[in-house]
Amino acid sequence: MRKHLILLPGWGLGSAPLVPLAETLRALDHTLQVDIEPLPERASGDARDWLQELDERLPPQTWLGGWSLGGMLASELAALRGERCRGLLTLASNPRFVAGTDWPHGMGEASFNAFVEGCRSDSAATLRRFCLLCAQGSVEARGLARQLQTAAPHGAPQVLLAGLQVLGGLDGRRALQGFAGPQLHLFAGADALVPAEVAGDLLALRQNNGIGLIEDVSHAFPLEQPGEVAAAILAFIDRDSDA
Repeated sequence: MRKHLILLPGWGLGSAPLVPLAETLRALDHTLQVDIEPLPERASGDARDWLQELDERLPPQTWLGGWSLGGMLASELAALRGERCRGLLTLASNPRFVAGTDWPHGMGEASFNAFVEGCRSDSAATLRRFCLLCAQGSVEARGLARQLQTAAPHGAPQVLLAGLQVLGGLDGRRALQGFAGPQLHLFAGADALVPAEVAGDLLALRQNNGIGLIEDVSHAFPLEQPGEVAAAILAFIDRDSDA
């Protein structure tokens, strides 16, 4: 069976941030089919609607992966599919984006709510701010933020708002514990949106999780360091494909 990896992008920025990673993966392994699948364009903030659409749209027996919100959705979809998913990988993805009493490493609830209100009143300005946060921690933060913003699609405000509602409502801890297939979770050491401490939390959640930390890179590290990320992904897929 040919290896097939489907990558889901993050909130608001479209597929462009994952294109260099996908191209690098294809160049390094010609037997691997890599597709970037756009997130649903829904005005509904109910994650169940998004997952149902993705499950209907995506072929079975693939590796599922994603960046940020895409990784959260990939985790839920992997648990939903069970043996129909060959493995899961996430990039800068927090199982629970908003912090809580039993999950301290995330964005504070007040900060997240302010972000949602900002999107409701001025989605374009909120997206610009998000690009800056994604690039914060990079040695080329200004240029990286500009690159993200230039390539971002002009999403409908109601779709952007619904995506934030999905992001704030998901709690993927049960999904990650319930999915029995191989898992790899990569984090960025200088991430301004998903604290690097989440790596330790995930290891405590499920001891046989594959965990990786790339130092001195931002939340947008799949775009910032596609070669290093691709090498880690291929080592993970090849190891489990040969097992």
